[in-house]
Amino acid sequence: MPESSTCPQCSSQYAYPMDHLMVCPECGHEWNPDEIKVEEDSSVIKDSNGNILQDGDTVVVIKDLPVKGAPKPIKAGTKVKNIRLTDGDHNIDCKIDGFGSMALKSEFVRKA
Repeated sequence: MPESSTCPQCSSQYAYPMDHLMVCPECGHEWNPDEIKVEEDSSVIKDSNGNILQDGDTVVVIKDLPVKGAPKPIKAGTKVKNIRLTDGDHNIDCKIDGFGSMALKSEFVRKA
């Protein structure tokens, strides 16, 4: 177990170990350092096939996606170049020809 670690809640440098947990004396937050490492790994964004996506990748839409306010959906097989990854529910920002700027969910694309 690490001797010292920064608090994930208030970023205090004075956290100390107590049993199997870390404790912050400034805000009183207690956490398991092993769980923090697992949460950091969950920030990896994967496509529908489980491939890891990165900024600048090219992806292909795997199903027709309806767009609010547009007369037609984004068709399956549409190639999207130069994606940007973001946090949130729709974790891909991109520009699609004929539609403009869009936010997509990674579960509806596959890496090209």
